[in-house]
Amino acid sequence: QVQLVESGGGLVQPGGSLRLSCATSGFTFSSYFITWVLQVPGEGPEWVSVIDPDGKNTRYADFVKGRFTISRDNAKNTSFLQMNTLRPEDTALYYCARSATFPIGHLFSYSFRGQGAQVTVSS
Repeated sequence: QVQLVESGGGLVQPGGSLRLSCATSGFTFSSYFITWVLQVPGEGPEWVSVIDPDGKNTRYADFVKGRFTISRDNAKNTSFLQMNTLRPEDTALYYCARSATFPIGHLFSYSFRGQGAQVTVSS
């Protein structure tokens, strides 16, 4: 049974940091890309960052470049999203997803996703 479980969300002040974790099970983690996605109520999901299976290549959406860092630990079947210099507009539900490739433009795909972790940036 494929599972992805996010943790680490919460309320943070503007300029603060959070580290999201994505713990996985039920599949060969080291064979898949991991995509982090944000979802704002009433809007479509947007990919935030993607990492390839061996962790050597990453992609970032323009609006998080220089602020967020994606990583993975294949020994622990876990991916991480370090979020620094957070802004109110980063407020969203963030979820991790099992993917097969990097996104093409705004288009991304996945086969399984977690329930998500809420990130709220507010003073």
